[in-house]
Amino acid sequence: MRTEEQTGASTSVTPERPPNHVVLRWRGDEEFEAGRPGGPTLRVDGHGKVAQSPVDVLLTALGSCSSIDVVSILAKRRTPVRSLEIDVVAERANDRVPRKVRRIVLTYRITGAGIQREHAERAVELAVTKYCSVRDSLDPRIPIEWKIELVDE
Repeated sequence: MRTEEQTGASTSVTPERPPNHVVLRWRGDEEFEAGRPGGPTLRVDGHGKVAQSPVDVLLTALGSCSSIDVVSILAKRRTPVRSLEIDVVAERANDRVPRKVRRIVLTYRITGAGIQREHAERAVELAVTKYCSVRDSLDPRIPIEWKIELVDE
């Protein structure tokens, strides 16, 4: 990190954000309700029968985190997204416990007037490799691939 003395410019320090905080409440069997204290909640089911499984929640977090950035990047290019669907598929280890995620493929289906393939590809690349804090929190050895499907209006 460079200081004002090194660059000759004034520096602004970004205030430290408070830590993320969620509380999980066991609801029986392998079911939990989770959320920020006093905030909205989601249900998690270890069996994946009545709600997303923990790994499904992880994939949802990755897909939604990267998609927020994709929508923002394309909007800044003045090519707003009209609709976006992300298909997230994870391959998992079957030969041991824990059944770690070994590979993830994200397929982005993007609809919007004037969105060019090269701009959509760049937006997804930046979102996944640079801006998504969920991706950066995962084991870097997990390969994450992406595909883009542009839907004409």
